Amino acid sequence: MILDFFSSAFGPILEMFKYGGVITYIIAIIGIYGLITSLEKIHYLRKISKVSTPQIINTVNEAMERGGSLEALRSITQYQNPVSKIISEALKIGYRNKTEVEDAMERVLIVEMSNMTKGLDMLKTIIEVAPLLGLIGTVIGIWYTFKAMGMSSSSTAMAEGIYFALITTIAGLAVAIILLPFYSHIMVRIDKEMDKIELAKKMTNWGYATMKIYVDSDLESAMEALRESSGIVNVKGIKEANANIWVAFKPSMLEKSINNIILEKCNTSAEIVESKLKQ
Repeated sequence: MILDFFSSAFGPILEMFKYGGVITYIIAIIGIYGLITSLEKIHYLRKISKVSTPQIINTVNEAMERGGSLEALRSITQYQNPVSKIISEALKIGYRNKTEVEDAMERVLIVEMSNMTKGLDMLKTIIEVAPLLGLIGTVIGIWYTFKAMGMSSSSTAMAEGIYFALITTIAGLAVAIILLPFYSHIMVRIDKEMDKIELAKKMTNWGYATMKIYVDSDLESAMEALRESSGIVNVKGIKEANANIWVAFKPSMLEKSINNIILEKCNTSAEIVESKLKQ
């Protein structure tokens, strides 16, 4: 019974290829390519959207309480999706200045957008071209029909021409009709991912940050350099085993990274021991 089912199902299709000629094969090939591209893209988009943005932000906030931004960075590497990568760059504020972080986030956005939209132009072209190929087959079939009418009044030849025209038209429309919903679904999912990215960028617009730093020499000069820099709110000395400066700053106003501020003014290096970011 199974063989009979497949035979009855594929019989008409094989007959279409038999009488449809080269154009039907071309339409079938680009249709299969479009279907494979669609399924691969849907699988990719489902994979990157398994974890919600609030879940990632909660992971970041919990990790921030435990061990600061470095712990948060380690915690979200498990997700490996566009949202987590954007947030990872936002967590590096202080280690980098505001402009460097924004540029890094923009680069990540461009790469991830390219990954999400890769192959969609070709898919759209297939949807548009397949009916046109079917139309070419229609014109050729009608030409065969009129040619048969002119040379002889053979009803068989006329029927073959009309049959060819119908087959190519059906094949072209079938490819477009099948692939168009896939394309629309993919575009909707991409728009949702872009909304998630915009939400993540807003949720990581840190309003306040603190750092613990260790400077091995010229401590007073390093503290004075920090106090004179844009975005720095408060600086004080601390006595801990691995840190001797505590600094609070506004990330949105930080024109230089903390390391660069100390290096440029004091010609000495600084080690960031702990960094915590808050909304």
